[in-house]
Amino acid sequence: MTIEIPGWVKDAVFYQIFPDRFARSEQLPKPTNLEPWYTPPTRFGFKGGDLLGILEHLDYLEDLGINAIYFNPIFQSAANHRYHTYDYWQVDPILGGNAMFQQFLDGAHKRGIRVILDGVFNHASRGLFQFNHIMENGEQSPYFDWFTVKGFPLYAYDERKKANYECWWGMPALPKLNTDNPLVRDFLFNAVEYWTRMGIDGWRLDVPLEIKTPGFWEEFRHRVRAINPEAYILAEIWNEAKPWLQGEHFDAVMNYPFNRAAYGFFGDEALDRSERPGGFRLKRLNARGFARQVDRMLNIYDWDVVLAQYNLLSSHDEPRFLTMVKGDKQRLRLATLFQMTFPGAPSVYYGDEIGLEGGPDPDCRRAFPWDDRHWDHELLADFKRFIALRKTHSALRNGDFATLYARGRAYAFARTDATETVVVAFNMGARPVNLALSLGEMLPEDAIFDRVWSDEKYTVVDGVLALPLPSLAARILVYECPRENSA
Repeated sequence: MTIEIPGWVKDAVFYQIFPDRFARSEQLPKPTNLEPWYTPPTRFGFKGGDLLGILEHLDYLEDLGINAIYFNPIFQSAANHRYHTYDYWQVDPILGGNAMFQQFLDGAHKRGIRVILDGVFNHASRGLFQFNHIMENGEQSPYFDWFTVKGFPLYAYDERKKANYECWWGMPALPKLNTDNPLVRDFLFNAVEYWTRMGIDGWRLDVPLEIKTPGFWEEFRHRVRAINPEAYILAEIWNEAKPWLQGEHFDAVMNYPFNRAAYGFFGDEALDRSERPGGFRLKRLNARGFARQVDRMLNIYDWDVVLAQYNLLSSHDEPRFLTMVKGDKQRLRLATLFQMTFPGAPSVYYGDEIGLEGGPDPDCRRAFPWDDRHWDHELLADFKRFIALRKTHSALRNGDFATLYARGRAYAFARTDATETVVVAFNMGARPVNLALSLGEMLPEDAIFDRVWSDEKYTVVDGVLALPLPSLAARILVYECPRENSA
């Protein structure tokens, strides 16, 4: 089967926004009893972030260099994270409602910024009308078979008793939808079609593998692509997902294997291995171990799928990368540079670029500090440079990948397309190293590389590029292929 990936994704730099915590507009009326913006986040408290606040800060995002946004859920919900969907047809009023979302979407699109939404279709909220109808009417409810109920009365709010209906991970607040019921599927797909017609650019799908209904995701893809052939369909799958990335289901996954490999190599001795993000035990990696994981990521999928993978360092579901490396910002810089030069679509989790830290949920969901006295401006400048580097060099978005060096704590690779070769090298060791990078017949014998952000030049001699590297540092070199003279 032909794998059709939206062409825009390989050029995308995503920014993940947790809507309750990014920005709060003073122009949008709010309910009372909101948590103060700068206090530590709590599991149940709301900060009151909204879509107008994000719209008011699009200049900031555009200046950062991002051109795509992934929103955590925005639909009406009784939870600050909004994974407890209360109404699939309404944007949460605290965020500004449907009209404000349309205004935001139009404003983002005018700036060339794509927007994908989080879709939670495995489970809903106790407040969903159909579930509430069952609580009110019991077995006589016409919606009885929208869920899998095992007894009455429903123990939806009695914490002393185990929920007597299927729910996500046994959590009573998240009743599992019966997607084997065609009425449930139509209900969900009609909502999906509504938001896709509004103009969104794709979906990030929450726990998709927990929906076991045959044909569910095939029909989802068909309905979405019939409306928007360029819609990006991204799945939350924490492991390798080859059977799901064959052109029938999803375009890509949230690339947590990338995340874990980056922890291991760039975190190294600073990595906090007491944490197990996603339930995975983290390992420190030398260059050879890192190279093996990189090769695995690059070879398990079709190349077009590799170019569409959602490559992340931090997310709302685990401690922030900076916190995981014990606040070492140089390690975050180097990991981000690798992220921006690696095949796939990189994603910045809001606040990473200014040095925001955060431990396990809910601490990884702190409010963005808009008082820039709290920012690391040098780190922000580097994020902008790294994003601009990716956008400037086509080889970093489309080019082939070749590992050049993987010994000790030093790792180097080349990205090559018809116009240029970009060499990227890292030294995560405690001492300087001198790399001898064998380029073979990749380039002319006397090819001269320019070092990015420097006036230095390096010449290939006998097929070898000699490159000195300081400790905990990186070098990026570019060779522009000569253009043939036109007739």
